[in-house]
Amino acid sequence: MAETKVGRRYAQSLMDLAMENKISGQVNDDMLLVANTCAENRELSLLLRNPIINTDKKDAIIKAIFGGKVNNLTLSFMDIITRKGRESHLEEIARAYTTMFKTLAGIKTAYVTTAIPMDSTLRSQVMALVKNAKGDNAELVEQVDKDIIGGFILRIGDVQYDASIARKLKKLKSDFDENLYVKEF
Repeated sequence: MAETKVGRRYAQSLMDLAMENKISGQVNDDMLLVANTCAENRELSLLLRNPIINTDKKDAIIKAIFGGKVNNLTLSFMDIITRKGRESHLEEIARAYTTMFKTLAGIKTAYVTTAIPMDSTLRSQVMALVKNAKGDNAELVEQVDKDIIGGFILRIGDVQYDASIARKLKKLKSDFDENLYVKEF
């Protein structure tokens, strides 16, 4: 889901409040939980966007789901969001907050795509490469795509290293198409 101006503004307000209380890391964990819960649960996402459902009911559902699992500041913030009628933006607010937190903390995200899920040994080797390239503040996001056949694709920021079998096969096909030594009749 794309971040909107509303999402960024509310996320900035939450960031300011969390930094003031020195709990921005805890609030980031809470916002990750909120964003992932909304992304994984389509019914919750649709409920929050439904204008027919009463605000009090939405607030009660949010408190039932996240109460006791998130910081009191986060729960109070979600209560304010609901009272203001902005609960439909909760997921994008959460995503915008985590983006802001990563920027402030200097955390770089590396995306690795493999044909099969990585085991712990390979994961630690890739993470060591990423930390060596971008510093200790790095995180690894894994994706599985069977279309790359084998190998991996590693993307850090705007730099991408493609060591996939699919890319190598495409290059080989291109080389054969450009073969200058075969005469065409």
